[in-house]
Amino acid sequence: MNNYHLDHLQYLETEAIHIMREVAAEFERPVLLFSGGKDSICMLRLAEKAFRPSDIPMPLLNVDTGHHFPELNDFRDRRAQQLGAKLIVRKVEDAIAAGIAVPAPGEISRNRLQIPTLLAAVEEFRFDCAIGGARRDEEKARAKERFFSFRDAFGQWDPKNQRPEIWNLYNARVNPGEHMRIFPLSNWTEMDVWEYIKREELEVPTIYFSHPRKCVRRHGQWLPVTDLMPPKPREEVGDLIVRVRTIGDIISTGMVESRADSVDDILAEIAAARVTERGSRADDKASEAAMEDRKKAGYF
Repeated sequence: MNNYHLDHLQYLETEAIHIMREVAAEFERPVLLFSGGKDSICMLRLAEKAFRPSDIPMPLLNVDTGHHFPELNDFRDRRAQQLGAKLIVRKVEDAIAAGIAVPAPGEISRNRLQIPTLLAAVEEFRFDCAIGGARRDEEKARAKERFFSFRDAFGQWDPKNQRPEIWNLYNARVNPGEHMRIFPLSNWTEMDVWEYIKREELEVPTIYFSHPRKCVRRHGQWLPVTDLMPPKPREEVGDLIVRVRTIGDIISTGMVESRADSVDDILAEIAAARVTERGSRADDKASEAAMEDRKKAGYF
């Protein structure tokens, strides 16, 4: 019997842990981006496996738009406290007040404003590496990322000018002011993430499971009714049983009608789904090039 045979999840886990250890070895001031979403929850478990019993050798960073689901922020704070990890939160509201982020006239979404807020945090703490939970299966722009994704002194990404990663060797060299974005979950899929959550028995925010919520029908999807985005005259409003597949701002996260109240139910739902995970994100629907444009400017 071959004791070194790895199943699919074990291979992905081993690959991600290797990348995390490479980060710890190669960079002086890394940071782990943590939102409390399902991908970053897996990232925390991988960091635990990579470095325990030592402390995780990097702080956690979250850019708070002020439009987050309250359940997500509560989970974020509690999970960081449980791990004894340092959590840095930088708020878009504060960046606007400081003139770092400038809203366009009539702009409601703060998605774009996360970019200068994040880059200001990178500069403030002199981070030379930021680890994120993005996956190549999410959408077209993220499919172009390497594991080690170089950002220039302006925080910008050029998808046509990336470093080769032959034989799992990574070029981590950066000059002062430059930094690297690292994506250990690049080869994972949405199904892999939930199978890992099931195997590791990881807690996730309750909004991933079915729950009652008042929603408004807008742009072909159900969005949560909030004070930030109240229903307009003649818009369809309903009290629904819904959940989220991917979490963004509360004003742009589409709700999925679902009775899935367990991880097994979610796995079965994903297997039957014909719409991509980010197909429920209104901020991504604006333009096919929207994500790539944001990433070129310094988005996650």
